[in-house]
Amino acid sequence: MCGIAGIYSERRRDSRQLQQIIQAMTRSLRHRGPDDEGYHIEGPLALGHRRLSIIDLQAGHQPIFNEDRSACIVFNGEIYNYRDIRAELTRSGHRFTTQSDTETILHAYEEWGQECVGRLNGMFAFCIWDRPAETLFIARDRLGEKPLFFSHQKGFFAFASEMKALLAGPGDDRRLDEEALASYFTFSYIPAPLTVYRNIRKLLPGHVLTYRKGFLRTRPYWDIRFEPDRRKKEKDFIGEFTELLRASVSARLMSEVPLGAFQSGGIDSSTVVALMNGGSGPVNTFTIGFGGDIGGFDDERRYARLVADRYGTNHSEQEVLPRFDGLLEAIVRSFDEPFADDATVPSYFVSQMARRRVTVALSGLGGDELFCGYERYLGFRLGRLYAGIPRFIRDRVIPRIIDALPESSSGGYRVNHLKRFVRSAGDDAARQYFGFITKINGKYRSRLFSSECSQYASALDAVEERFARLFNAAPAEDPLDKVLYCDLKTYLPEDILACTDRLSMCHSLEVRVPFLDHTLVEYCATIPPELKMKWFRKKYLLKKAVSGLLPKPVLAHRKQGFVGPMTRWLQTDMKEMTQKTLSPRRLDRHGLFKPAVVERLLSDHYNGREVNDTTIWSLLIFQTWFDLYIAGDRPACPPAEQTAPPASLKQA
Repeated sequence: MCGIAGIYSERRRDSRQLQQIIQAMTRSLRHRGPDDEGYHIEGPLALGHRRLSIIDLQAGHQPIFNEDRSACIVFNGEIYNYRDIRAELTRSGHRFTTQSDTETILHAYEEWGQECVGRLNGMFAFCIWDRPAETLFIARDRLGEKPLFFSHQKGFFAFASEMKALLAGPGDDRRLDEEALASYFTFSYIPAPLTVYRNIRKLLPGHVLTYRKGFLRTRPYWDIRFEPDRRKKEKDFIGEFTELLRASVSARLMSEVPLGAFQSGGIDSSTVVALMNGGSGPVNTFTIGFGGDIGGFDDERRYARLVADRYGTNHSEQEVLPRFDGLLEAIVRSFDEPFADDATVPSYFVSQMARRRVTVALSGLGGDELFCGYERYLGFRLGRLYAGIPRFIRDRVIPRIIDALPESSSGGYRVNHLKRFVRSAGDDAARQYFGFITKINGKYRSRLFSSECSQYASALDAVEERFARLFNAAPAEDPLDKVLYCDLKTYLPEDILACTDRLSMCHSLEVRVPFLDHTLVEYCATIPPELKMKWFRKKYLLKKAVSGLLPKPVLAHRKQGFVGPMTRWLQTDMKEMTQKTLSPRRLDRHGLFKPAVVERLLSDHYNGREVNDTTIWSLLIFQTWFDLYIAGDRPACPPAEQTAPPASLKQA
């Protein structure tokens, strides 16, 4: 895994200026590639690369050129079918000087032009400089496993694996994007193509970008269509899916460095560990648990141990404690914009733990989006039945009863999910699902922003409209398939995969995701939704497919997810820190929020009237980001060893 950066200057700059710029950009990405760095400067163009050596350790230095040096490439990712492509290209007369997948992409571009991306199976973000065409060709993988940011401002075009490299370049413009900030408080993340900065954008997954002499164009090269094949029987789907998943896991074991797996104790990660078994030695597995005042919260360590015992893995566990001195800053520096999925906490520490023993780890991410694993999918299905209740009872009677229910003292979400269900179930399908995934309660949503910052409150409507357009345009007939499509296009790449990429790479760890092989994803789109959730049983087909691989308790227990007891921590161990960070004095530094509304948010959470953990965490992250990136210094992500508060972990 690597970090890439580049700049094309539309204004005259000498080579020394370009060299200084590209070195500053590339060195800000050192954590993504601590093993090597490389540069290419040519006229108005400068490319940079940081390398984490995984394949062809001796000869994989980048940028890599073709035979006549008319084209060169910088690449971040892994191409799992590169050997097959390389063999085909060799038969066509191409000559290779390395054994790397990077050089294979470059020759594929020579052979097939921009359509080469359709032949690549892997996770990738790359840029090719085509000298004869005077064109930069940039691509991002289909599902968005690897990030790519770009900025096109007057005078230059720049791109990079992370925004910190762009902020280290010549266009350090930190004006805020209103819709991005409204999206952040809606979803806890900022969906592509938006970023918190007006002049920086994300390249959408499954898209390519071309830049030539001041003109920029993006276009899609891949999309997913949901076309259920109801001619097949259940057993056919089970057999074909299992074969594809086995092949995907096998392909992702390609490595010349130590390899392991994240093991949360859930079905998806446990399945990946099971399919990794039988290689050259025991699988290295890594699990995180949680300590402190956690009330009735229960993590999944005991289920992870069952799988570890069954397959004889080299199993490691650590316990996260709610001592967050320095951790919020480390998380914020990994994203360069507000990002408030609290899965960042366990993700940070499991990556840190894994990197001590391996360089590559496999993950079970993606199984929930393919097979209806989240509670909100069940809520969406039930919402169609709920709509049959007489309107007066549905709109007037039930909401009053449900809103009066106290939240769970153990920090559980069942009552909160019930409240969100009742508040959203009467809307049309798009807005119903939008209500399920919205993080901020409606009673705070319209009042959070101060009157001086009303443009951010107004942008909340634009966020909802953007989501509704995506939902209604989804290439699917069944409403549940439309839901899955939306998550594959938004939540999966810009929340889950972004979290995994940034926090693993902050520790120079590569993470691979077998469930997101695009051929497997395309196949799963042919499985009827009634087999993914049957009789309101989530992951029905997946559980049947892997039933022989996993211990029964792992299959039967209620999904916990890779999250911690944040609800409880905010009420106990983190209360003092939260009140200090969100004090009126700190909030007045930017004046975006009404202190009285923030105080009400906190009070309702502390008193059990409403679970507001996601909104409170969003405010904590935002305030930390603002202090670091807008009001304070302009940081780059420090090396991982400097961002590891040891007080937050204890060995299990």
